[in-house]
Amino acid sequence: MIRSFYNNHPLNAILMLAFLFRFISVLFSQGYGMSDDHFLIIEVAQSWVDGFDQNNWLPGPHNPNAVPSGHSLFYTGLHYYLFVFLKMLGITDPTFKMYIVRLLHALYSLITVKFGYKIAEKLSGKENAKTVGLLLAVLWLFPMLSVRNLVEMVCIPPLMYATWLLINALEKNKMHTFLVAGLIAGLAFSIRFQTSTFIAGLGLVILFNKKIVPAIIFGMGIIISIVALQGGIDMIIWGRPFAEFGEYTRYNIENANNYITGNWYNYLLLLTGILIPPFSLFILFGYARNWRKMLIIFLPAFLFLLFHSSFPNKQERFILPIVPFIIISGVCGWNDFVGSSVYWQKHPVLLKNCMLFFWILNSIVLIFITPSSTKLSRVDAMVYLSKKDDAACFILETSNSTSSLLMPRFYLQRWTKNYEVTKNYPVDSLAKDLAQDSIAPMPQYIIFGEAENIDTRVATAKKYFPGMTFEATIEPSFLDKIMHWLNPFGNENQTYFIYKAGSLKAVTGKR
Repeated sequence: MIRSFYNNHPLNAILMLAFLFRFISVLFSQGYGMSDDHFLIIEVAQSWVDGFDQNNWLPGPHNPNAVPSGHSLFYTGLHYYLFVFLKMLGITDPTFKMYIVRLLHALYSLITVKFGYKIAEKLSGKENAKTVGLLLAVLWLFPMLSVRNLVEMVCIPPLMYATWLLINALEKNKMHTFLVAGLIAGLAFSIRFQTSTFIAGLGLVILFNKKIVPAIIFGMGIIISIVALQGGIDMIIWGRPFAEFGEYTRYNIENANNYITGNWYNYLLLLTGILIPPFSLFILFGYARNWRKMLIIFLPAFLFLLFHSSFPNKQERFILPIVPFIIISGVCGWNDFVGSSVYWQKHPVLLKNCMLFFWILNSIVLIFITPSSTKLSRVDAMVYLSKKDDAACFILETSNSTSSLLMPRFYLQRWTKNYEVTKNYPVDSLAKDLAQDSIAPMPQYIIFGEAENIDTRVATAKKYFPGMTFEATIEPSFLDKIMHWLNPFGNENQTYFIYKAGSLKAVTGKR
């Protein structure tokens, strides 16, 4: 029955499969993937709802000297209005709200699967479309990342839909479709500024087809969309259009070398890894070989890859927007090559085994990753304190390091002050400052991050908070532990030890 349904309705079957795995992530994959998808989206939006400006992004009496921060406020603003709506419905629990956020993103991500399938079917036939659709549905990283608030993933559906519209517009020469495609492409830009290189590639393909007027109309659609969204939002907030984009451009140019950097081929290695070799080599070969036939896929993705490979800042997630497009062109190009290759025609068993290896390994990782939570100990520590009526202020003690990790106060449901104890600012310095400041809020809880030297650190803290009592140990998720083991510096997934703070008065005699 399943096989018959798949053969008769392949797209519907693939969409159902895609949603099934994404729904598993909705239910079980809690926490957040990287800091940006929580602290630049969820944390900010909820703080606005609560009358607080967590990152001081907005001008106002609380921040009279505010300047643009270089962040698009469109996607964050959508979450603000979502949280306002949920508050009107009486939904305030942060964990439940994130179920809703993940569900909405799961449904939204199906746009990528649907139009990725349709593009492959139109350009290369149904059989290739089935393979593309399955990969977009259940490639190991897609279900879990699709429910996250990563702008690198959120910008993909409008890019995919705009590409589909342009393919049809070029075929039928419908001017209004070029305009709509431009509007949708502009939406992707408002979510993720760096999609501009991909969008430029789409415009160049129209010009290469000697369609000057359609290219102008497509450009007009982009401009209208960007002016309405980016320009309009910034005009309301800052009194001038594109204030955030201008700051974004300035900041990234000046700080290009202050983040993760690497060689020009880093993203090629990353693509080879996430698409699982040797299958990934087939895909990249097919993508390159198919450049002329699928120029509308190849060129935008190539320009995007070229820009990011040339730019010093090379964070892994930056390349995610073009992964589905490389899959589309790569699958179609590789299968075309196999059909005409003497070698592969003589070695069908080898090819079959390569594909079998890919699907087995992908399935194993998919089953492991899809329900996994990340950064869960940080979330759980805040959830634990949210249930304490006296948790108005806490200390985050990470004295093994010179810096502290951000704690997601969205789950604390309070935007209260917290103190950070580090190697450069030890607990005795904090105790001295608290004793000398009569209006500084006193911490009620101390959260110790990481198990290393925990006994010594607790004993040191007890000298200044002698009434300290142990409350709870918060463990990282299994995936967090694995990621920390693989890369302890890039994945600081800590165990947290929560203590009720004692009185400082007994030590200092001043409070």
